[in-house]
Amino acid sequence: MKILYSIYQICFALPVLLLLTILTALTTIVGSMIGGAHIWGYYPAKVWSRLVCYLLLLPVHVQGREKLHSRTSYVFVPNHQGAFDIFLIYGFLNRNFKWMMKKSLRKIPFVGKACESAGHIFVDRSNPKKILATMRQAESSLTDGVSLVVFPEGARTYTGKLGPFKRGAFQLADDLQLAVVPVTISGSFQILPRTGKWIHRHALQMVIHDPIPPKGQGAENVRATMAEALTAVESALPVEYRSSEKKEG
Repeated sequence: MKILYSIYQICFALPVLLLLTILTALTTIVGSMIGGAHIWGYYPAKVWSRLVCYLLLLPVHVQGREKLHSRTSYVFVPNHQGAFDIFLIYGFLNRNFKWMMKKSLRKIPFVGKACESAGHIFVDRSNPKKILATMRQAESSLTDGVSLVVFPEGARTYTGKLGPFKRGAFQLADDLQLAVVPVTISGSFQILPRTGKWIHRHALQMVIHDPIPPKGQGAENVRATMAEALTAVESALPVEYRSSEKKEG
């Protein structure tokens, strides 16, 4: 069965998905120039992400979408198991959002330009002035129910285990007084881990936890929200992928 799946992905799925990726990127770039990034920066990529999962025969299970209000902006903080986290969130979160991503991703052919056209936020930590500009861009994006997605671990895990959270997303939520929504992703590590080269068929699961509203403002609120979010994310992970880390890395 594994051999047949490998043949299928090499001979059919991956070539089709490469073509779809280029078409989606071009649609996003051109559409954002003609119309609004609010529409073209989200829906083409949503369709593309769903097609990626369907063509690779990956079952998807989502829990908790009913906990979200349609016109409310949130800061979503999912764990980062692997590359397929992107497709799961884009395709199945069912929320218009902006990514906060590393500036190095801008260099990816087609995809980097599409992300820029869509209004996703590239984080530049080279100096305080650029960090402030990043925060201002994020603030201006979070209107009319548009949300923000940030991986608080900062990078994909090497082991599958949940890593410590960094405070950036929680500081932004505190500054803007937005609710933080923890999201647990499972299965992505088995499909394609950070050091993997081949895609393996496995179910993807996304659990959306209760939003954590701000209970104040300042350093204490940031720490409390970060700890509560990490506990929530960890609670829906398989035991072998949980971590006892509770502090900022």
